[in-house]
Amino acid sequence: MTTVNESIPTAARMYDFYLGGKDNFAADRAAVAELDKVVPSTRALAVNNRQFLARAVKVLAEEHGIRQFLDHGSGLPSQNNVHQVAQRTAPDSHVVYVDNDPVVLAHGRALLVEDERTTVIQADMRDTDTIFSHPDTERLLDFSKPVAVLFNSVFHCIPDSETDGPPAVVRRVTEKLVPGSFVVLCQLVSEDASIRESVTKFMDQATQGHWGRVREEKDVAGWFEGMDILEPGLVEVSTWRPDEAQTPAKQLTREWIEFGGVARLR
Repeated sequence: MTTVNESIPTAARMYDFYLGGKDNFAADRAAVAELDKVVPSTRALAVNNRQFLARAVKVLAEEHGIRQFLDHGSGLPSQNNVHQVAQRTAPDSHVVYVDNDPVVLAHGRALLVEDERTTVIQADMRDTDTIFSHPDTERLLDFSKPVAVLFNSVFHCIPDSETDGPPAVVRRVTEKLVPGSFVVLCQLVSEDASIRESVTKFMDQATQGHWGRVREEKDVAGWFEGMDILEPGLVEVSTWRPDEAQTPAKQLTREWIEFGGVARLR
């Protein structure tokens, strides 16, 4: 059994705190307080990111008939989870959540125990072969049919690498999918070099190396190469098909944003 070190913050638990969750520790809350001194718009950014995820899943389920979702780096269960959004449109939707945080695994399995169409597995999002061959993945997802793979605000958690960096992970995953599948992807970006450097350094130290870096918009755009990007393109996520029923959280500044979109595989 994996031991949880409560003294080391994780991005998943910090994100949980920003969303008003209770599955976080004192170290996570202390890290949030320090991060807010550098980038005070982060709480609003987290809320807007979560709303983008829900809108994207709803669009894929309602407009494109997607019934299978593979959520990489899913984080702790919150409100409007992927399976809840998808199953409101289509109760037969199947969802596999993937995360390497043991706290996510424990809480996710407890919440999903009565849902036979949804599961959470513990794996590193870079370990594509393990994820795709996992018994629960094979039980719930049919890769001969279209699948939506989600990389929602997770790639800033992994460093650059020719074999395991974001572009390599996207390629490995999409090579296993049939045409008509979709990719939902966004990541933290800033066009201000000083913000990129300071936040990357802070988060790398806070999480003791469990971090990648804040990137630029051009980096994210490159990960969608060869795909057909849905309208309105790659954007700051609160502007991606805004829902009149949702009120985007007001960002105090624009030090960094969540940037990305949704694309179809050819």
